Amino acid sequence: MDKIYDVTAMGEMLIDFTKNGESEQGNGLFEACPGGAPCNVLAMLNKLGRKTAFIGKVGNDQFGRLLKDTIDAIGIETKGLILDEEIKTTLAFVHTFPDGDREFSFYRKPGADMMLEEKEVDEELIRGSKVFHFGTLSMTDEPVRTATKKALETAKEAGCLITFDPNLRPPLWKSLDEAKEMMEYGFTQCDVLKISDNEIQFVSGKEDYDEGIQYLQDKYHIPLIFLTMGKDGSRAYYKDMRVEKAGYPVKAIETTGAGDTFCGCAINGVLKYGIDNLTEENLEEILQYANAGAALITLKKGAIRSMPEPEQIEEMIKNGSQN
Repeated sequence: MDKIYDVTAMGEMLIDFTKNGESEQGNGLFEACPGGAPCNVLAMLNKLGRKTAFIGKVGNDQFGRLLKDTIDAIGIETKGLILDEEIKTTLAFVHTFPDGDREFSFYRKPGADMMLEEKEVDEELIRGSKVFHFGTLSMTDEPVRTATKKALETAKEAGCLITFDPNLRPPLWKSLDEAKEMMEYGFTQCDVLKISDNEIQFVSGKEDYDEGIQYLQDKYHIPLIFLTMGKDGSRAYYKDMRVEKAGYPVKAIETTGAGDTFCGCAINGVLKYGIDNLTEENLEEILQYANAGAALITLKKGAIRSMPEPEQIEEMIKNGSQN
C-alpha cells in the first residue's frame, strides 16, 4: 500500500487549562489550550511540512469539537478521530511553578480518550503511514489499551517505523508499577524511543542516565534512543554512538509541549535520514534542531497552537548561544 502519510499518531487529546492572570474580582483566569502529547508531536511535524493523521477519541462536547476544529485547521487528518456521545473530553489543569515547570490535575474518570475501542481504530490510516507514533497514556485503561495494542500490530504488519514517547504522568495510573509495565511494553515495540531524564531513572532504577540507557539497550535492543534533559539539552544513542548537544538558554514561561516539540523535530530528522545508516553528524543536526524547537515552545503557553515555525528554529540555531 502507498504511504500517504508521514506520521500517524494515536492517543489522548485534551484541553490543558493554564493560568492566565486574574480577573478584576481577583479570580484566576484560565486559558483553554488544545493539547495531548501525540497530537502535539503531529502539530510540530505539520509545521515541518509533514503529512500527519491522528487516531483517538474526544467527547462530542464543546471541548471535543474545539479540539477537532483545531487540528483540522492546522492540517492534521482527523478521519481517525471519533466523537463520543456519552463520555466527556479529558481536561487537565496545569499549575506552573516560577521556573516554568508544572504539575497537572486531570479530569479523566473516565475521559473520552480512554474509551476508544479496538474496532474503532482506523487501520487504513496506519497502513498508509511511514511512521506510527504512540505513548503510554492510551494504555492506562481499557478499552483503549487493547486498541493501542491492535494499532501496533497493524503498524508492525504494515512495516511502519514505530516511535514511542512514554510521557509518564503518575496521577493517571492506578499504580506506578502498572505505568512501568506499560512503558516496558512500549520498549518492546519501538524502533525509536524518546525518553526524559526522570523517566529513564524511574524505569531503570539507575541514577546515571548513560547506565539507564545501557540497561534499556541491553534489554530491549531499541535501535535509536533520544534522551531529553530539559534545559541541559539532549543525547542520542545509536549503535555504539553517544551524541550530546547542549540546550538553548531561554527564559521559559512554561514547559508544556517542550518534549513533544523535541519529539516531532526528532521524528522529522529520522524521516529525513532514515534509521539504518545515521552518522554522528546526522544525529548532532537532529539534536540541535530539536533542542532549538523545544526551547522556543517554552516561550509560549499551550502546545498545539504554539509550535515554532521552521524559520524561527533556524534563526535560533544561527543566533542562539548553546551552553
